[in-house]
Amino acid sequence: MLKFKGKEYPCCASLTMGMIGGKWKTVILFHLLKETLRYSELRKEMPTVTERTLSLQLKALEEDGLINRKVYTSKPPLKVEYSLTDFGKTLTPLIESIASWGDFVLENYSD
Repeated sequence: MLKFKGKEYPCCASLTMGMIGGKWKTVILFHLLKETLRYSELRKEMPTVTERTLSLQLKALEEDGLINRKVYTSKPPLKVEYSLTDFGKTLTPLIESIASWGDFVLENYSD
């Protein structure tokens, strides 16, 4: 059994999927590879995700240390930006491979 940040995982693949698995985490990370984005900009990139789901997924990614959440409160309206941490940037080759495979499938196996 592997232990990371207080959670136990049966194998390395389980640890990886625990951190980036699910429908939206990898998509969020993909969009943050390019640039720092505000919450509303992420919503525009992912129009089918609900606000609740996006908020929960961002919180989970932040808790796992993969993204930074920076809040600007000097004057209203509140501005929040998300970016990859150095730890999150280590996922770049993996996220790019996942995206490339999606392109490959579209080019070679779509109807």
